[in-house]
Formats: sequence, structure tokens, C-alpha cells
Amino acid sequence: MSLQTRIKKLIDQISVGMHEREEIIPIALLGALTGQNTFLYGPPGTAKSLISRRIAKAFDKPPYFEYLMNRFSTPEEVFGPVSIKALKEDQYTRKTENYLPKAEFAFLDEIWKSSPAILNSLLTLINEGIYKNGQELEKAPLKALIAASNETPEENQGLDALYDRFIIRLMVGPIEIKENFESLISSKPTHAEVRITDDVVIKNNEWASWLKKIDTVELSQDTLTIIHLIRKELSEQFEELGVYVSDRRWQKAAQLLKASAFFNNRKQTNHSDALLLRYCLWTTENNREDVESIVNNAIEKSGFSPELSLAELDRKKDALDKEITHEIFHEKDVYDTVNIDGKEFFKAVMNFEFGDHWGRERAQKTLYIPKNNMNSEETFIPVNTQAVELDGYEGCFNKQGSCSIKVTRINRTRWSAEGVFTPKILYKKGQKKQNVNNRLINALKAEVNKLTQSLRTTLELCEAKQAEYVSSLYSPFVSEQSCNIALKGINQQISDLKLRIKDCDRLKGLCSA
Repeated sequence: MSLQTRIKKLIDQISVGMHEREEIIPIALLGALTGQNTFLYGPPGTAKSLISRRIAKAFDKPPYFEYLMNRFSTPEEVFGPVSIKALKEDQYTRKTENYLPKAEFAFLDEIWKSSPAILNSLLTLINEGIYKNGQELEKAPLKALIAASNETPEENQGLDALYDRFIIRLMVGPIEIKENFESLISSKPTHAEVRITDDVVIKNNEWASWLKKIDTVELSQDTLTIIHLIRKELSEQFEELGVYVSDRRWQKAAQLLKASAFFNNRKQTNHSDALLLRYCLWTTENNREDVESIVNNAIEKSGFSPELSLAELDRKKDALDKEITHEIFHEKDVYDTVNIDGKEFFKAVMNFEFGDHWGRERAQKTLYIPKNNMNSEETFIPVNTQAVELDGYEGCFNKQGSCSIKVTRINRTRWSAEGVFTPKILYKKGQKKQNVNNRLINALKAEVNKLTQSLRTTLELCEAKQAEYVSSLYSPFVSEQSCNIALKGINQQISDLKLRIKDCDRLKGLCSA
């Protein structure tokens, strides 16, 4: 039986009778396997204490401690009563047997309601793995602590350091699916006692051995890319979400990802492991869903981290596109113009009809219209071949590119009609230039072919990796629906690569046009 199969079987056994806890129990178990602490957040009556007891059952008869905190709780109730015998000998020590300092697994309900004296001692026990019992320092065997509450710690209460030690934070809500709810109320009460077969129960020596092997698992480049995307987004949204993730929390979260890979028989993390970051980074109910979206989006956006930089390939393709357009095609309409004193003019040969009540006559006039007035609707005066403004004439371009020329009064009685001139386009925008150097065209073709080959190689790598990757995404700690988030990003990356290759074919066609 592979380690992955064994863990899946173990999860199935400790989840018997538990409804809609398909991700909560596996992740809490993973936390215990990794030596991480878990915070269960949710209203009363959602089986938080039952989850903790079931997790403890996965191990071979560990010492277990459980306590419901309240504001009147005393250290004696958590760490053990003071030894009367020791007091007689002028020593202040506690009898810690069967209390938290001697437990391997513990569940503390309504943890934030406890007194500062208990919480301070708890922080030391969690952080350093020791309990100061009078003059003695006792090594605490605590493997994992599960705490629960229907609230998160309030700000400025001095609880940030302790809260930060709970790397895994899980929302435990009421049952929502109708069929599951009916099954719950129709069946016998669910108990902590559950049968765990000898072939899957975790022995102490195994647990210690696994912790050492987990350290040998590597964070893949894909995972690192995802983490950097998440960090960037959290930083940009800090003012809105207020989520600060300490370096310690990132390190512990990375350890959880490595553990997920290890128990799935892998030596490197992948996208399904990175999905677990959804349960490690949120701080309050107000930002929980936002953080989950940030993690999901980062995983979907990341795809694979190929050997070739897609961003660099995109830059090369865009640069080639611009060079081909610039060298081979007209980037704007080219008009038939003449040069007068270093400036471009349209030559307009126009017919004007003058008339009055005595009669009408026609006259032809050659005008030169400044090209730089084409994009303006302001009135201008055309010129002659010496660039001298023609008295009695004025022009104005409309938005359609034509120019109307009016002749002002010739004498007291004679006036002209309006003439219209439309500049002649020699070459339209996008039309291929004449007499382009063949050597230049061949060089551009070669660059496009080289870029296409790089993209095809990257596509082949991604498709080959995808075929292998799909099966490795399966994990007992992550649902199939969640794994589809990773697959969506990978499929999108492959689709984008195909579009890039198709666009290169377009560029190749432009060089051959």
C-alpha cells in the first residue's frame, strides 16, 4: 500500500459519520502529521471538538487533552494542580500528568476566552516545546494543538503572536446540503470512537521519521511562482484587506505544502499542494473569502513555469510585429503631395464658376493646400507655387478628409460658388510598400521562424508535462473541484501558446504577402 493510499484510507476511517467535512478533516490531519497547529473557526455545535478527537484517533493511543476555556479558567485546569507535597518542600510545581504539558494532542475550545496567564504559558509551550514547571523545564511532547472559537482574536489584545502559531485556519460551518442534514438528524449521534485498522494507524516512530523526510521535499518553481503572485497581491491589497503574513507563517505554510507532496509520493510540490495556502493566510472572517480568491487566481494565472520565459517571447513577438509593419507596410495613408520650401502641399486644380445677374463664367485655378491642415477644421489660406498666400481664397477641411475652398468677393457684384477638393491617396494604410529589400524580408522571416520554433518547443514541454501532471494533481487533502482550478490555468496557458503560434503564422504571412 502506497503512502498516499494509506493516508486516503486513514482519512476515510476517521471521517465516518461526518458530513461536509471532506476537506476539513484531511487538512487538519495533515497539520497533525506535519506538527502544525490548527484553528477551527465556526459557530457552536458544528463538531469542532469531534474533529479534534477523530484526528487524535489516527495516531497510536496518544495522550490527549481537551478543555473548554472561559474567562474564569485557571492555570490549574489546563497545566495541572499545584503539588501539595512539593509545596511542603518549598517548591512550586504542578502535577502535569494527564494535563496539557504531557499531551501529544490537545483541543482547546473557545481559546480566546481564556485568561492572559494561560495564554502566555500556552505561547511558550507551543513556541519552544517546553513547559516551565517551577524550577524545572519539562519537554512537552505536543505534536499538534487544535483550537476552536466562534470568533477571531480582537486587535490590540496581545493575541497576535499566539494566533500566528495556528498555521492552519479552517472554517467549520453548519451542514448546508439538505440530504446531509436529513441524514444527520435521522442517524444515531456521531461519537469520537471509531475503528482505525492496524495497517493505517500512525506509530510514533513513523511520525518522527516522516517529519525528517518532509524536509527533503522541494518547493517547485511553479509553487514559488504562485507564492510570489500571492505575496504581491496581498501587498497591493493590504490597505483594503489588512492581511499581514509573517515570514514565520510563510515558512510553516511552505512546510505544509511539502508535507502534502510527501504524503502524495512526490518529491516536489505542485499546484494541488499550493491550494492549501487558502487555509493558511486569512486572518478574519471579513478577509477569508478574499484571500481564498487571491490564492485561486494566482494558481489559475500561473500555469506552468516553462524553461523559456513567455514574457520574453511575447516581447520578441511584439517587437517583430512592429518591425515588419514598419519595414514592409505603410503605417498610414500616403498622399500625392508636392514639396514647396520644405513643406508638403496638396496640388488642387479646381474649377470655379462666377456669376451675377449679368451672366456667369467659369475659371480654372491651381491652388496648393497645406497638408498639415488636414487634421484640423480651422480655416486656412491656400498658396501659389512660391508659397505665397492667395488673396481672396480660404479653405477648410471637414472630418471626412475633403477640403472645401471658397472664393471671397471678386468685386462688388461678382461672387463664386464653393469648390471641393479631396486629396488623392497613393498608398493606403496597411498596403505593402514598393521595392522592399528582399534581404530584409528574408531576415524578418528567419526571425519569425526562430520565434515560432521556440513557442512550439515550449508548447511541447507544457503538453508533455500536462499529461503527466494531471494524475499527480490528485490529493486526499484537496477536492477534485479545487484541482480543476489548477487545471484551468494550465489549459489556458497551453491555449495561449497555441494562439501565439497562430499569430506567428500571421507574421510569416505578412512577410510573404
